[in-house]
Amino acid sequence: MTLASASPTLYRRLAADYSLAMELGTLKAGERMPSVRELMRRHEVSLSTALQTLRHLEDLGQLEARPRVGYFVRDARPAGLAPASEPDLSQPVQPLPQPHFAGINEHISLMLERGRQADVRVDLGGATPPPELFDRGYLNQAAARLLREQPDLLVLGRSMMGSHPDFQRAMARRALAAGIHVAPADVLATTGNSEAVSLALAAVASPGDVVAVESPTYYGLLQVVESLQMQALEIPCSPRTGLSIEALELALQTQPRLKAVVVVPELQMPLGTRIPDEHKARLVDLCGAHGVALIEDDSYGLFVESSQPVRPIKAWDRLPGHVIYCEAFNKSMAPGLRQGWMNAGQWHGRVQMLKFARSRGTQTLAQLLAAACVGSPAHLRNLQRLKQQLRRQREGMAQLVARFFPLGTRLSLPPGGLSLWLEFPAGVSTSALFTQALARGIRTAPGSMFSNSGRYEHCMRLGCTLPVDAVIEQACRELGAMACAQLGQPARSG
Repeated sequence: MTLASASPTLYRRLAADYSLAMELGTLKAGERMPSVRELMRRHEVSLSTALQTLRHLEDLGQLEARPRVGYFVRDARPAGLAPASEPDLSQPVQPLPQPHFAGINEHISLMLERGRQADVRVDLGGATPPPELFDRGYLNQAAARLLREQPDLLVLGRSMMGSHPDFQRAMARRALAAGIHVAPADVLATTGNSEAVSLALAAVASPGDVVAVESPTYYGLLQVVESLQMQALEIPCSPRTGLSIEALELALQTQPRLKAVVVVPELQMPLGTRIPDEHKARLVDLCGAHGVALIEDDSYGLFVESSQPVRPIKAWDRLPGHVIYCEAFNKSMAPGLRQGWMNAGQWHGRVQMLKFARSRGTQTLAQLLAAACVGSPAHLRNLQRLKQQLRRQREGMAQLVARFFPLGTRLSLPPGGLSLWLEFPAGVSTSALFTQALARGIRTAPGSMFSNSGRYEHCMRLGCTLPVDAVIEQACRELGAMACAQLGQPARSG
């Protein structure tokens, strides 16, 4: 039997091998890929399999086809832009000495409120896809069908109690496909991942306890930690491999009140990092050895552009279960739905009790809609279109950064996601830039929102959710000119 007849997904396995070769640098940007004929000979596959392999890598944005020449490895990073710098990964950032509130909640709330009240014409700081990138017709039809089939769905009082069995079964099947073994009864429906992470922290830690978080991290997490009167211990992150396990190990040895670690392993917000599988396994072992809860926020796993399957950290978890898994679909399926789910391992019973005490349940229509749509052929097609559009927008924004922003600006260009993380040269204050830009109707997300350490004043999250058109180009030109002025440099014309 030839390799070509061994499996209908052979082309995906071949694509995964070549994708890994690109990640390791074996195949470098600009190099020519083996031809269709060479792939057929080398791997003993059919013409169809060879073509599918190349086209799949092209869909992932890793290859570009040049007419009458062949396929070449792409380098989406514009010339002159260096990758984000590596921090000192050996030491965690000590939590601030205040016993409860450290002020990050007020700082972030003021930033967000100023942005809401301003007359904003261009939002360069957001990280939620606009409505036109979703299949609104399909979602509306699915919701209407559910209401026709169950006309009392919105008026039955018991519909608000607990998690719906259909949703639980659907999520348990999703988990199994990702290597996670969870019984349907142990699936808890949540209102997005903010609620899930808040419930998880409340279940495993108490006021005054320490929570290890990635640095930089999503500002919403810092707000949750502070609102629970806990202390955030920032663990430095590499833009290549994510959270520093060495720094975390030191923290576990020196922080007796460290009760939980919160990580976003896939397309971490705001760096866009993916934690390698071997690091995921080490994290599970390390937290298990110290009896510390590892809270996994899987908000962006569906956005990963890779020919290899995405394995959540929870896939390495073993009984009694030290990993609390949280997944949400509001970014990938319907922002207005805010539907998610979680499994809290050994703490699941306590999380269920807290959920019931706080909000009783999660709206049943949202659960049933998510169960019907997530993973359906229509949803997968729209997700693929969404990822391709976001890739074009990320690359377009990176080109604008290279044209208009100060020389020496660095950025992370992640394999998927909704934003870029920028590092300006020393001397740029993105907090001051936020104020200047907002006065011109441009909203940004300064680095100070993503940490309580003060280390990211020269950094900024740049949203890539909008098509790169003349309006976006002009806004980036103005923003770049303001940053150049802070450095005493002339504006760049591009």
